Amino acid sequence: MKDEIINSFEESSQIISQSKDLSDSIVKTTNKIIESIGSGHKIVIFGNGGSAADAQHIAAELISRFQLERSSIPAISLTTDTSIITAISNDYSFETIFSRQCESLVQQRDIVIGISTSGNSKNVINGLITSKNKGAITIGLLGNSGGKIKDIVDIAIIVNSSSTPRIQEVHRVIYHIICEQVENKICKK
Repeated sequence: MKDEIINSFEESSQIISQSKDLSDSIVKTTNKIIESIGSGHKIVIFGNGGSAADAQHIAAELISRFQLERSSIPAISLTTDTSIITAISNDYSFETIFSRQCESLVQQRDIVIGISTSGNSKNVINGLITSKNKGAITIGLLGNSGGKIKDIVDIAIIVNSSSTPRIQEVHRVIYHIICEQVENKICKK
């Protein structure tokens, strides 16, 4: 068992280290977020399962704070309202739980982040397409070569792995870096 645990740590470390290659996409994402927030827009985030929890985590870091005392940054996770999610699933379909919310909440120049370890989650795809049609800047936080979503979004951040747990671990590192950079740049203004 100990060897398996050590192997898990080593695998995770290796994928995190390889993800330094994503720095350009992270810089681009950070700059778009700062620009959008500076223009009075918001960040909308969504995903399924562990990615839903990550969406909530990102929104919490931005609305509350990451490390610095600062004004709140407008962000919303579309995964937190069970009444809305279950109503849309029941009345329409699970594939529309994000697109229906984006239809009413997303505005032009907002930042919309769809999280999908497979890159193929149909409800995430639909939410991103709706957001893009509304003029939002779309970002995919993805794994598994990016799936279909990589071709839909304005910026694709793709973790090069097919292991869902390893992808999610790197996603957390990436969005913590983004939150840190956004916060640092906003506090310098």
